[in-house]
Amino acid sequence: MAKKTVNITLVDKIFIGLLLAIFGGIVLHAPFSVGFSTLWPDYELLIKSWKEILLGIATLFLPVLLTVHKRWNIFKDPLFLCIAAFAALNIALIPLYFTGAEATLAGILINLRYLLFFVLVYVALSLYPQYSRLFIKVFVAGAFVVLVFAILQITVLPNDFLKLLGYNQNTIMPFLTVDQNPDFIRINSTLRGPNPLGAYAMVVVTLLLAYWLKGPKVLSKNRQVMMAVLAVGSVVALWASYSRSAVLGVLVTVGIVLAAVYSRKLPKKTWVALAIVALVVGGSLGAFKESYFVSNVILHENPAEGNDVNSNDGHADSLVDGAERLVRQPLGGGIGSTGSASLLTDSPVIIENQYLFIAHETGWIGLGLFIAVSWMVLSRLWKGRKDWFVLGVFASGIGLVIIGLIQPVWVDETVALVWWGLAAIALVRSRGSGILLVRNENTK
Repeated sequence: MAKKTVNITLVDKIFIGLLLAIFGGIVLHAPFSVGFSTLWPDYELLIKSWKEILLGIATLFLPVLLTVHKRWNIFKDPLFLCIAAFAALNIALIPLYFTGAEATLAGILINLRYLLFFVLVYVALSLYPQYSRLFIKVFVAGAFVVLVFAILQITVLPNDFLKLLGYNQNTIMPFLTVDQNPDFIRINSTLRGPNPLGAYAMVVVTLLLAYWLKGPKVLSKNRQVMMAVLAVGSVVALWASYSRSAVLGVLVTVGIVLAAVYSRKLPKKTWVALAIVALVVGGSLGAFKESYFVSNVILHENPAEGNDVNSNDGHADSLVDGAERLVRQPLGGGIGSTGSASLLTDSPVIIENQYLFIAHETGWIGLGLFIAVSWMVLSRLWKGRKDWFVLGVFASGIGLVIIGLIQPVWVDETVALVWWGLAAIALVRSRGSGILLVRNENTK
């Protein structure tokens, strides 16, 4: 079926432009917000909220465009019904455990902004499928900026270079270390921290691998150079972030992509050999656990130096605390009761697990709805895995699900908006016609 196109009006262009501005600008949110807030501290909140403001404006356009194009049937899809139910639950829980105006607003934005962006991009590309390629180009351009800056950070720029933009302990640290060990500097690039950078690099690595294995075989020189820079930059960023969760995510995503491409092509002997290699690598890590590199970078422990700072204990304590709260709070602890939003209350709670984070905010029902949304998105992406882009987004999504077991990955606005934006592009792309169809419609 040929892609459906529509006449683009000025209102349509503004709507698309707002979404592209968010999608491309989010990778520069951290230096932008810190730098300009340093120059104009009286407008700090306004500056930091630029993306939410654009999201709000774009949302105002949504009912108008759906009415003009007669496409309200989009929201008959069960996926959107689950997203709407999750959003409604967030609103309904506000008066039950009111955490204060500021914390509640921050909590609502953290919980819903990436899902709203997903809906907006999905609708936009359902109405104007011809813009899918432009969204992908904007993503690639943003990745180029992030990863080239990461390369510069570990080569020519001083560790504290970002201090020039106002980075400090009161805003964002210009760099971190592995458990306060100065031998292992963790860079941020243009993101808010090393862990988000590692997760972002994982997404890029996965898409590059999928493109290499399933994408066009004949590439222009410019595209080859671009891919080479992105490949080197993503590996550099992944390494210099020292994010163990991101490395674990990459191992999983690479395995998924390879399995999807070669599962029917490779003999069983090859898979057995790969399994043996994996066991050998795992055994080697165990055998050399006392070595300087393994103990510091992988295990985050260094008994030889007597380092009392150990992130493993913090992760474990957070996991136990979050699980206990899940059991005793079936309705959650209130919107804005967790993470950075809770710092605006008298009882801050830090939970380093995305699912326990959601459960603490929205209770058992909210967690169930979020899992349902994630399942529907990922299962639909899996069905479209013959397309390299859809496969890459699916695999990276699984990687982010795994990272979410160790940290609240969707709390970071850059990683969340970028991946859910990519997911919207991939889902529309996987439909072939560029038009969202409900399950009971024949797409063949």
